[in-house]
Amino acid sequence: MVRNRKGLAPWSLAREAGIQSATVDGTIEVPQYVQPTLDTGFVDEKGDWKGVKSNDREFAFYHKGVAVANGATELASTCDMTGFKDIQIAIKPSNGGNYAITAVMGPDTESYANLSPVDAASTLAGSEGQANPNDLNSLFVQGAIALTVNVWNIFYLGNTLRNQKLLQFKIVNNSGGDSDIEIMYMRLV
Repeated sequence: MVRNRKGLAPWSLAREAGIQSATVDGTIEVPQYVQPTLDTGFVDEKGDWKGVKSNDREFAFYHKGVAVANGATELASTCDMTGFKDIQIAIKPSNGGNYAITAVMGPDTESYANLSPVDAASTLAGSEGQANPNDLNSLFVQGAIALTVNVWNIFYLGNTLRNQKLLQFKIVNNSGGDSDIEIMYMRLV
């Protein structure tokens, strides 16, 4: 339903006051209604279309390390977090026990935006959420966490790794034996 009202045009206060020398009508029609809109993105300064990000609907970026020895490291698939704020990581080990999980820089075979080579597998550092924003600290390091065997152990990392273009997770098997380690991610806006 549309409702109209009349408002005074800012240039016509003299006419409303009764001075007849004003040549412009003192009122304007102002339609009052609600219209739904949809924001699907924008065109950047280069003329390229940039769509609005949305949550991943399912876990993706599947990686499986086979027979990872006790004490050995497995690097998961690379993930681009540009435009995403949060991430969920799912890990399914074939041997239950402790594992270390660290967010690291992706491989030097890929560029970070246009920068190459990068310091591959180095712990990601930043100041997001730190008590002193002038100090760089590790963004995500979990020294030991017990994972249940043959089920997906799912963890939510909120606002820690947002906009990391070349994100990887380093998983260290400290379970006491060889383990197949499956890893997947879900990015959230």
